[in-house]
Amino acid sequence: MSNDDQYGGGGSHGEVGGTGQTRTRLPDSPSDSYGTPRRTPRASRGLVTVVGVVVLLIAAIAFANQSQDPPPDQASNKPPTDNATAATGVPPVTTPKGQIPKGFAQDEQGAQSAAANFAVALGSDTMFKKESRHALVDGIFTPDAAARLKGPQDEAYSSAFLTRLGLDANGNAPQGSTFVTRTVPVGTRIENYSAGATKVAVWCTGLIGMSGAKSVDPVHTTWATWTFELVWAGGDWKVVSESQQSGPAPVPGDVAASSSDDISKAVKEFGGFTYAR
Repeated sequence: MSNDDQYGGGGSHGEVGGTGQTRTRLPDSPSDSYGTPRRTPRASRGLVTVVGVVVLLIAAIAFANQSQDPPPDQASNKPPTDNATAATGVPPVTTPKGQIPKGFAQDEQGAQSAAANFAVALGSDTMFKKESRHALVDGIFTPDAAARLKGPQDEAYSSAFLTRLGLDANGNAPQGSTFVTRTVPVGTRIENYSAGATKVAVWCTGLIGMSGAKSVDPVHTTWATWTFELVWAGGDWKVVSESQQSGPAPVPGDVAASSSDDISKAVKEFGGFTYAR
């Protein structure tokens, strides 16, 4: 190659552009007289990796320490145990099946249990037959209240009323049909209480209607609040007066209605309850 300087420099200075010679940089050369040594990219990536591992380790230690010491409000907010939803109060009364419940405790829980059971009894098919109705009223009302109620109740449960429900004059359903009437307490509330007298409201749902192929009044649900004024008499709670109002009622669900045969079967197979709070 020519020794002429193509870029205006002297050929004897030994600087870039002035030597007139071709230089070759070897990849593994430890040094270069024309510049600083070349850094390999492998060392940079290794440094980044080490820094990343250290950062992750520090974060893991911090998280572990934090999880071991939860805030006081979270530590005390434990989920409820099974006991939180267990039944409370005195044991249920031991009245034989089919008889009027009695023997309730003389306290608020006993009064609520009595009112719930009275609602069940007064909402049963016992009320649609004169003889059983009178026995029921005598069992749960005070003597004065029972004597006062029997006449008006006999008028209310007239033959015309029973006919509208599909029953005969004695309160019997037609052959092949089942008359359904049940009251199911949802909850009770003490309006006022003393050891000798109390007022209890019972929120309840119910079933009423005729289950049968020719029924014109199919079984349907009801919602009502039944309020009882009770007194402690003869070692038990007795009803002085009662009143009923509709609701509160929830929005009907989307469960398809069952056939009359299914309803009749369920009523016969599923017995009622004795309620105690």
